[in-house]
Amino acid sequence: MVKFISRLIKSPTESSHQSHRPAQNVSYYDKGIDLPELACDDPNFKVNETFIIQDGPFVWTEPVQGLILGSYFWGYILTQIPGGRIAEKYSAKWVIWGAVMTNVVSALFTPLAANKSYIAVLVVRFIQGLGAGVSSPAIHVMLTKWVLPKERNLMSSLIYAGMALGTVISLPFSGILASVGGWESVFYVEGGLALIWCVLWLLFIYDSPEEHPRINSEELNLFKSYCGDDNRENLDPAIETKLENEETNCEVFTSTRYLSGETAAKENKKTWCNKKGKPHSKLPPVPWKALATSGPFWAILVAHTCANFGWYMLLVELPTYMKAILRFNISQNSALSAIPYLSLWVFSIVWSNRLDWAKGKGWISTTTVRKLSTAVASLLPAACLIGVALVGCDREAAVALVTIGTMFVAGMYCGFLTNHVDIAPNYAGTLMALTNTVATIPGFIVPAFVGQLTHGNQTLGQWQIIFYTTAAIYVVEFVVYAALASGEEQSWNKVLQHKNCNVQELEECR
Repeated sequence: MVKFISRLIKSPTESSHQSHRPAQNVSYYDKGIDLPELACDDPNFKVNETFIIQDGPFVWTEPVQGLILGSYFWGYILTQIPGGRIAEKYSAKWVIWGAVMTNVVSALFTPLAANKSYIAVLVVRFIQGLGAGVSSPAIHVMLTKWVLPKERNLMSSLIYAGMALGTVISLPFSGILASVGGWESVFYVEGGLALIWCVLWLLFIYDSPEEHPRINSEELNLFKSYCGDDNRENLDPAIETKLENEETNCEVFTSTRYLSGETAAKENKKTWCNKKGKPHSKLPPVPWKALATSGPFWAILVAHTCANFGWYMLLVELPTYMKAILRFNISQNSALSAIPYLSLWVFSIVWSNRLDWAKGKGWISTTTVRKLSTAVASLLPAACLIGVALVGCDREAAVALVTIGTMFVAGMYCGFLTNHVDIAPNYAGTLMALTNTVATIPGFIVPAFVGQLTHGNQTLGQWQIIFYTTAAIYVVEFVVYAALASGEEQSWNKVLQHKNCNVQELEECR
C-alpha cells in the first residue's frame, strides 16, 4: 500500500493551497494561471485546451509527504530485534500472523485517518510499521526449519520475491478499485483479502515439519534424512569422528541444528545437551562479542543497508519520478510501475533455479553464489540508474532502464538476504533482525532526502543528483560485500557441548 499512499497526495507544485482538504479540479487556462513547470513536455498537451489537474485528494507538501511515507519505517525499525528473538524462542508462525493482522487493521482505518488529518495517517502507518517489522526475521526462522539447504536459493527467492508479485497485482488492481469504488475501497478490499489470508495461515501453517499433524511420516523422515546428509557434509571431520565414537565426550562445538529433533520441535524450542546429556528447553545465548567482530556479518549488514537505500528509492519514489518528470498520468503510472516488479519476480525464479542447479553440480560454492548474486543486485541497478539520469526525457529509454535495473535487484534474494541462514542458522532470526534494523534507516531517509531536494523544484537536474547518489551507494554495497562475505557457517554459531554426554545420550538430544 506504500505506492497507493503516495498517489493519494496532490503535490503543492500543482496548487498554491496547502490546506488539508480534498483537491478540486482546476482549469488553469480558465483562471489565467500558468501551468506548473515540470521537466519534460507532456506528450498529451494541446494548446488552447483547458488543462485539468486531478490527482490525489489531499494537498500536502513534499516534506509532509516524506514524513507520511517514512512514518511506516519509524515503527518498522523498533520491532525487528524483539520479533526475531520471539520467533526463535517461541513461534515464528504466530509472529508472522500478528504482523499481517496488525497491517490489516491499520489498512482498514487508513481512510478514516486520512480524512481526519495527516497526523492521523502518520500514526496509522507507524502502527503498520510496528507490525511489519517482525515479519522478515520470523520468515528467516521459518526458512531454517522448512527449507532444505540444497533448495535454499530457489525457496528464498520464491518467498521474498512474493513482495514484488504483490506489487505487480496490487498496482493495477488498486487503480481499478479506485476508479470504480473510490480510493477508500482500495484499503477496504485489500484489507479484507489480507484478513482471509490470516485465517488460512492459521489453518494450514505450522512452525516445523515435526509439528504438522498432516505430514506423512515417510515424507517427514525423508526431509530429516536430507537435512542430516547436508549437515554431515558440512560437519567438521574431527567432530564427525567423535560423534561416531561411542565413548566420546561432548567437549566439541556443534551446531544446535544438528541436535534439533522431534521432541524439541513439539516443544517448539531448540535444544542443546546439558551436563547430563539431556535437552534444555531454551535457546543458547547470542554470542554478541563474536558477532560484533565477524567480517561476514558486517558484510551482510552493509550490503543490506545499501541495497535498501536503492530499493526504497525505486519502491517509494519511482511513481513520483514518473509523474513529476516523465509526465505519465495515474492510469499509465499504475501499469508502468508494475512492469519492473513483474520482471523482478520472473528473473528471481530463473536466477535462483540456475544457481541451485550449478551449485548442485559442484561448479560453484555457496560463497560464490552469494557474492555473484549481490554483484548482480548492485552493479547492474547502479548502471541503470546512471542511464536513467542521462537519457532525460526519453520516456521509452527511461522506463526500459528502470525495468531492467529493478529486475536485477532480484539478485539480492540469493545474495546477502539469504546469507544469514548460511553463516548462523541458529541465530538467523536475530541476525536478520539486526541487519534489517540498520537497513530500515534508509526507509525514512530516502523520502526525506528526495522531498528536500525536489520541494518546489521538480526538475530533471535534481533527480539526476538523486540517481547518481543511489548508484554510488550501490557500488559501496558491492565492494564491501565482495571483500568480507562468506557462505560458510561461522564458528560462533556452534554451541559448546558439555562433558559426560555419550552417543546414546546425544541421540536423545537429537
